[in-house]
Parts: sequence; C-alpha cells; structure tokens
Amino acid sequence: MGDTYARAAGPGGQPPELTRAEADGTGMAVPRSEAIFAAAVSAFMAGRDAQARPGLVFEEVPAPKRLAPYAAAIAATVGRDGTDVAWGRLVLLYDPEGQLGWEGMFRLVAYVRAEVEPDIAADPLLGEVGWSWLSESLDTHVPGYAVPSGTVTRVITEGFGAKQDELPATEFELRASWSPAGSPGNKPADADLDALDLPAHFAAWCACMSAAAGLEPLGTRALRPRGAAQGRAPAQPPGRRD
Repeated sequence: MGDTYARAAGPGGQPPELTRAEADGTGMAVPRSEAIFAAAVSAFMAGRDAQARPGLVFEEVPAPKRLAPYAAAIAATVGRDGTDVAWGRLVLLYDPEGQLGWEGMFRLVAYVRAEVEPDIAADPLLGEVGWSWLSESLDTHVPGYAVPSGTVTRVITEGFGAKQDELPATEFELRASWSPAGSPGNKPADADLDALDLPAHFAAWCACMSAAAGLEPLGTRALRPRGAAQGRAPAQPPGRRD
C-alpha cells in the first residue's frame, strides 16, 4: 500500500491530510482516509464477485451511517430448490481513528437469518452450534480476526386472529462483529489490505450463511433447515459425541 499513496506536507508542519490516489488515474488530491476506504471497498466487492454462484444472490444496500465515518454493505439471499432459505447482510466499517474494542481501523458486522424446523429452534444447543458456524468459517477462511462478538437468537412467529390457522414459523438469527487481522503473530498496518484479506472475510460470511441454510459447506456443521427431510438428527457442537 506504500506505493499507492504519495503524501504531501501539511500546512504549518501539521500531519499531511491529502494524498494522491493513483487508482482513479486523475491525479487529484483526496483525503488519505477516503483513498484507503475506496481500496477496502474494492477488495470487499472482489470478495462478493468471487462468491457468485447459483443459489446465492447479492445486492448492494445502504450502509448504517452512525457506526463509523465510512461504511459499505452487501445483502444476500441463499436459495435451495427454488425457495429462499436464508438471508444475510455484511457491513464493512472503517474509522481512521479506530474505535474502542476494535483493535484496528476496520470492523465487519454480520447478520444471518434462516428458517429452521421447530424442534431445531427448541434445541438448547442451537446457540452454541449457530455460533460455531461463524467461528469455524472464520478459522477456515481468514488469516486472522480479533475481538469477535455476537448473539444467537431463536425467533418464533405465531399467527392470531385472521392468521390463527397459519403454522408457527421458527427462525435462527445470528448477529456478530469482528475485526479483520493478519495471521497469528503478524500484526499488519491497518492500510495493509493484502494482509487483512477482506475477500476471505466475505467468503467466511458466505460459508456461515450456507451452514445456516443447511448446505453444509466444508469446515462447518449444519442444522436441519425448515422444510428439509425429516429424521435427520441435529448437528453436535465441537467436542460433543452421543
């Protein structure tokens, strides 16, 4: 990244505020933070393009504006046999000043929702297994990550009144965030996007969604999604064997 930006001396000896972004070919001065974020978004979108395949549809959506000075977001839908079975959203945040608890300037915020059978929604291990979908996907795909945090929620929707005859709908929701990092023992500069490997983090999110949808990507375990074949036992969390 050092060759991408040319610093200019700031007025009055202050740190330089502007840098030349060579990627756009204009030679016009832009804030260095904007140039870094533009490169990060490019890597983020490259991750999206690398994951394009049948049954997985992406859509650019508005990013939240209050979480960080810079943000980009992608939504996704996972389909199986012509039916949508899982949904997700991944947000890339960038704050040149960093934020408390980030351990860096970048943060990824993920959301995954999938329909599951009522017996799976009632399984006390759902939270542990659901969290393992994300942690194992990250362990499998990315060079490193820091400060993971999140929740797993079971959602039961029941109809009343005119909708009382509708069957209850049960869903799984995962909300999580983590900071991209270099490989263990190697802490890269925050502008070293090659070391942070944002496309790999995008791939990990897609793998987590696939697991939630019951597609069982390599390195993860899946619970039975709503509408799947009956008689399949719930997946066991790491270290558990019946």
